Amino acid sequence: SSGSIPLIGLVGGVGSGKSTVGRGLAARMQIAVLDADQAGHKVLQLPEVKAALAQRFGDGIIAPTGEVVRSALAQLVFGSDEVARRNRTDLEQIVHPVIRQQLRQELAEYRRAGQCEAVLLDAALLLESGWQAECDAVVFIDTPAERRRIWTAQSRNWTSEEHDRREASQWTLDKKRAAADFVVSNSGDLAVAVDQLESIVRGIIARESGSR
Repeated sequence: SSGSIPLIGLVGGVGSGKSTVGRGLAARMQIAVLDADQAGHKVLQLPEVKAALAQRFGDGIIAPTGEVVRSALAQLVFGSDEVARRNRTDLEQIVHPVIRQQLRQELAEYRRAGQCEAVLLDAALLLESGWQAECDAVVFIDTPAERRRIWTAQSRNWTSEEHDRREASQWTLDKKRAAADFVVSNSGDLAVAVDQLESIVRGIIARESGSR
């Protein structure tokens, strides 16, 4: 990168606690978090995106109030069967460029303001969307399957089947881990995971400032 504030991507399995670990670090350091999920919510409110989605998936995914019915969209795109895969590809072609633009804008603002030491990118489909090309490093949050299941059941009310369906829609854990530059073990004590992430991020900041 051009010796600017580094962008560090967080990846992991479904329910791995990426956001929680990222927030933990943001409480300790001057870190900005780019939340792709949040950007995704914003993008679904844009009239041109809504129109494109309704055209592709039918008016059933638009509520009478004019909002996108996220659960209806989720039904169509999550899973590993051919139809879900095709739907997902079409959805991504509509929303990903707009989300990417939104995130790039936010990143540019953070870098311009120069108030933070690093920016974390928290995006479920970071690798699947090819965003690692824009990151200075990618960190895999390694969380045991059992903990991840408990987490999605508690925080998102997902059944075990729903968890599997979402997981099947993403790269395998081995593939994600292999694509990452660093691994953080999130297997019990959150503070320990945040410690690991902190030392990785501080190392990247030192490396980036050294290469200016």
